[in-house]
Amino acid sequence: MPQPTLTLRGVAIYKGWLSPETQAAMVDECRGVVAQAPLFTPVTPRGKAMSVRMTSAGRYGWVTDRRGYRYEPTHPDGLRWPPIPESVLTIWRALVSEARLPDCCLINHYTEGARMGLHQDRDEADFSWPVLSVSLGDDALFRVGNCTRGGPTESVWLNSGDVLVMGGAVRLIHHGVDRIRPGTSSLLQGGGRINLTCRVVD
Repeated sequence: MPQPTLTLRGVAIYKGWLSPETQAAMVDECRGVVAQAPLFTPVTPRGKAMSVRMTSAGRYGWVTDRRGYRYEPTHPDGLRWPPIPESVLTIWRALVSEARLPDCCLINHYTEGARMGLHQDRDEADFSWPVLSVSLGDDALFRVGNCTRGGPTESVWLNSGDVLVMGGAVRLIHHGVDRIRPGTSSLLQGGGRINLTCRVVD
């Protein structure tokens, strides 16, 4: 596998992995996903609306509502999720595995003021498979904590075209996005950031 540009508490970060042309093509593919599975505002089990909007592609989509955090085979409107874009699978093959492809590609859309609190990705059945994340659009301040709750954290700005992988000993590390920096990218019409997170679910 290629060597990361840098690591942050064991999280492998590949700075500028995607060319501007590839980023633009990926955004077009994401628009195709959203056309079939519209973005929606998720609600936490406590009933609080999240500041990001989301949708998914693949065999499963990640959802949250008053019933809890979980994967579902259908969008909240009842339709099956569309396939994961081939451009996303190409990154997975290069940085994770050619033998086992992800079951879910979660698409989060951040606008000014949106954030994602520190959390673990732990709704999957097999933690031996890494989580892969792709940043498109405005810069995001990515925070990394520890595999247990609490303790010191470190942060790094993620730019459009960066890719990161959380696997092995840091598969369950706490991570989040404190804020985005509006106007730092012209990739998305109207600004904002798209984050693609790929996971093996079963």
